Amino acid sequence: MLAGMILSLPFFNSCEELTEDVLRVHILANSDSAADQSLKLSVRDRIVSECSDYYDGCGGKEEALDITQAHLDEIESLAREEIRSRGFRYPVHAEVSEMYFNTRYYDDFTMPAGWYDSLRLTIGSGGGQNWWCVMYPSLCVGAASESEMKDSLDDGEYKVVKTDKYDFRFKIVEYWESFRSWFR
Repeated sequence: MLAGMILSLPFFNSCEELTEDVLRVHILANSDSAADQSLKLSVRDRIVSECSDYYDGCGGKEEALDITQAHLDEIESLAREEIRSRGFRYPVHAEVSEMYFNTRYYDDFTMPAGWYDSLRLTIGSGGGQNWWCVMYPSLCVGAASESEMKDSLDDGEYKVVKTDKYDFRFKIVEYWESFRSWFR
């Protein structure tokens, strides 16, 4: 087990670098009702579609954080507009925060567990299931191409997200990050 962990150190290092280089978006629905979950996805589509241009030519995550912070009112307004257009009157709150995420598996890539900076949108009470992706660089499902991913991440980070989703090292990273979170 110890030998496996030692051999996995480069992988762990790349996972840590990845958490430092990406900005995630996290959207919490008001509730788990079908209507509220559908609304969450409409807000997602609007935000991902209209805000992705913010990061064109962005020089790195710190700049992406500054851009996001500067546009928080606009992002919140877009979400509120989408909510109203769907016939709901929920409040919405946008903020930038650091959050813990578990390992997330997609068809074509995997995001390791860890603490990530995130654009967080809370719709209504925020008591429903959430949705998230990577806002910068754009790795949102359906929004990112293979070449964009390769261009935005260094080789080690790219290998992490393209690693087989059943790789045991993701579970070790998740346990390690969960353990570390107790001390935060």
